[in-house]
Amino acid sequence: MKKIICFTIILFVSLVLISQTASAQLLTNTNNLKDMTDTVASTAGMGDVSLGYIVAKIIQIVLSLLSIIFLILLIIAGFRWMTANGNDEAVKKATSSIKSSVIGLVIVLSAYAITYFVFNYLPFSGGTIMGPAV
Repeated sequence: MKKIICFTIILFVSLVLISQTASAQLLTNTNNLKDMTDTVASTAGMGDVSLGYIVAKIIQIVLSLLSIIFLILLIIAGFRWMTANGNDEAVKKATSSIKSSVIGLVIVLSAYAITYFVFNYLPFSGGTIMGPAV
């Protein structure tokens, strides 16, 4: 428990010492603030972002994380199979885990393909403003 508290205190102090402050009081000309913001947004490729584009990006990130999780589960199950040393029960457990991981990976990839189609090729999606959404 003491280690966790010490680690939390050290982390908090280091983040406070490392972070730098920015003062908004030095901003004197606020008339061009909207123009500057629009210029930065269009330069970054975020000019006319629609709600469909944002939702598509969130779905893309979630599905990418899920596919990474299933890939890690597949690697762990393969490792368990290789280290089973002829134990039939461990081999059955590992093959069952591999089958489940492959099924999950197929489901995630098909969901990714469906969302890609919906947000890019259907007219109501709004994903075509910025090009391909996913």
